[in-house]
Amino acid sequence: MSDRANESLTQRTSKVLENPPADPSVAENHFQSKLSFETDPSDVYHDITNKIFRIVVLDARTPETYARGHVPGAVNIPHRAIDSSTTASLPRDKVIVTYCDGVFCNASTKAAAKLTALGFRVKEMLDGMEGWRKEGYPVEETVMRMTIPASQ
Repeated sequence: MSDRANESLTQRTSKVLENPPADPSVAENHFQSKLSFETDPSDVYHDITNKIFRIVVLDARTPETYARGHVPGAVNIPHRAIDSSTTASLPRDKVIVTYCDGVFCNASTKAAAKLTALGFRVKEMLDGMEGWRKEGYPVEETVMRMTIPASQ
């Protein structure tokens, strides 16, 4: 077979259809399952602006990053600090929505894993602060106190 014929066959092979799509009922279960783990900035913004009080938004980044800009009303518990004592004040009857910087950050996933291990119901906000900012939603900043040690 000539190179041109091989090239023609290669170009006609679908990468999308290399693995056939799932049966619709199986696919529906898959996508519904994904939605039970994830939410997006649009849905979070909707709930915040409509005063839906059944969620708590948790920023899993460092306090310094949180201070530079976060989802309005979000609480900050860095994922490395999550344990039973740091989460004692979180309500157990609400869904905790975790987020971090965006697709190149997994602090929200680490936070979600720790929180679910502690018995919380959790969803992760896709695209984090990057997605929040891209949507043009308001960002809250926090003034941090700086302590300067006295000279000795």
